[in-house]
Order: sequence, then structure tokens, then C-alpha cells
Amino acid sequence: MKTTAAIITLLVWLAGIGVARAETVDLLLVLAADVSRSIDDGEFNLQRKGYATAMTDPRVLRAIAGGRNHAIAVTFIEWSGAADQNVVIDWTVVRDEEGAGGIAATMLAAPRSFLGRTSISAAIDYSLERIAATPVHGEKRIIDVSGDGTNNSGRPVTEARDQAIAAGVTVNGLAIINTQANPGYAFHTQPPGGLPKYYEENVIGGPGAFLLQVENFDTFAEAMTRKLVTEIARANATSEHAAVR
Repeated sequence: MKTTAAIITLLVWLAGIGVARAETVDLLLVLAADVSRSIDDGEFNLQRKGYATAMTDPRVLRAIAGGRNHAIAVTFIEWSGAADQNVVIDWTVVRDEEGAGGIAATMLAAPRSFLGRTSISAAIDYSLERIAATPVHGEKRIIDVSGDGTNNSGRPVTEARDQAIAAGVTVNGLAIINTQANPGYAFHTQPPGGLPKYYEENVIGGPGAFLLQVENFDTFAEAMTRKLVTEIARANATSEHAAVR
């Protein structure tokens, strides 16, 4: 297991270096969405629509256009238990409304991937593998994890987070305070201090890491939009700083 982790870390590091002929974007962004059994079908639909709405929001498109390379690359994965991860949208370069619209349409059309336990650690591990496999060179690399519960499957989430940080990848979080009457939510033991504190202490990490929280899935789209704008803007600032140096 340690050997495999070391290989993934090395591959992610090499992906960050890139090759001369690789297309360069301002940000490599993995959108990792929780589809565990604590999220019912109505909440799942709101989450999917929220991602699609955020991707095509004019504020996000302006942030993308404002970067040094005027582009980001996005992959969208859904995750649940330790063995449950699925690429809904493979790496796609987004430069404008047309590219963002294509991603949004695919998000809305794809079927739900899973309905199981919650392994944030496996989601981070899988996201690292996707970053290592990208054909695009990104000056900043982020795993954006959204979820409504704690890690209850797979290895300790802090181990996965620390591996991502060691590879130069930032892990950001969107903690969903799912207070609706959902029987699946009983599978989660609520951590001391609440889910946002749990994410802050166990999930997020790396340069510029941050957490947002939403009270329910009805406000997911706006929260995700603000999150994307912040992530892209910070990536742009990093790129400009690197260029000056």
C-alpha cells in the first residue's frame, strides 16, 4: 500500500512538471461529489444541477478568462464507498461558455454512479490518480471535495489528505449540513463540533486550502459558484506570481 501511494505521489508530482508539448492551463480541478446513501435522489439532483449551474455562471467564466492561460481543466467524479469512484466527465479544458456548457450538459444527463458508504479518503486517493493521468499541464492543482458526512469507509482520511499535500495538491472542501429528514443520514455519526470542523481538521489542506459550508442542497449552486470563483482567482494569482519570479 505504501509503495502504491509513493508511486501515485511521484506521478502527480511529474504531472505538475508537465512536458513541453502539453497544453498548459491555470488550474487542474477535480470536482469530487459525494453520492453516498445519505444523499437521497432529490438532494442528488440538486447537487448535480448545482455543479452544472456553477460551471456556466458568468462569474466563473470571467474568472477563467482572467487567468494567464485563460483556461482551466476540469474532471468531475462521483464517489461513495472505498471501492466506489467513477469518472462522470474526464479531463476537459474550459476556456469559454461553450466548453462550460458542454460539461454542464453531460453532468445533467449522466446517471447516478453509486449509493453506498462514505469514503472521503478513497475519493482523495482516486482524485490524485486522475491528476497523475491528466494530459494537461496545470500550474495549480486542486481537489474539490463536497460531502455531507464523515469518513466511514477506507483508510483514515488524514492519510489521504497528507499524501495529496505531499504531492503539491490542495484539497478544498464544501461541507453540506444535511438536516433534512433523510433516513440515510443516520449512517453518519456526527463529529464533535459539527461537520465543518471535521472537514477543517481532517479533509482540507495544502497551499491556500479553504472550506465553505451550506445548510442544505437548495443553496448548493450558489456556494459552489463562489467556491469555483475563489479557487480560480487564487490559481490566477499564483500563476501571475510565478511569472513575475
